[in-house]
Amino acid sequence: MCASPASHRRKRMTKAQKADRAADRKAQESGYARGSRSYIMSQIRGKDTSIETLTRSYLFSRGLRFRKNDKRYPGHPDIVLPKYHTIVFINGCFWHMHDCGDCKIPKSNVEFWTTKLMRNKARDEKQHAELESAGWHVIVVWECELKTVEARQRRLPRLYDEIVASAA
Repeated sequence: MCASPASHRRKRMTKAQKADRAADRKAQESGYARGSRSYIMSQIRGKDTSIETLTRSYLFSRGLRFRKNDKRYPGHPDIVLPKYHTIVFINGCFWHMHDCGDCKIPKSNVEFWTTKLMRNKARDEKQHAELESAGWHVIVVWECELKTVEARQRRLPRLYDEIVASAA
């Protein structure tokens, strides 16, 4: 037996349902499920990131001793080397607006992200100027410089040399 013709018809969607479907499609295109981007961004931490621990373990293996995330200095530097009077910041390209191409402002809520990231960059410049005026040598290591094994093999020895040279 054939089903009734009414069962083959689709139900009409309300405007709210259509909007929800469109938002779900847009979220799938962006790579995130709807509502998850905010959660993902909230889970990003400022201390003990993988690139920080990688850099610290390299410097420690080379015999350098340091303090980490010292709150006594502007910007709470990732690595403070008092013996060499040097401070190292390990910055993520997105959060600190590095011009390497990895810093792409999200397409949603552009005004918010632009002002936030510009504020971060201005704050960084101010903090570095304060530290330099206090006599500290400030070194910035970018996330993109530590992304691949080859990049790390170039950057970490150069970082060590910069630190040791600052004491001379």
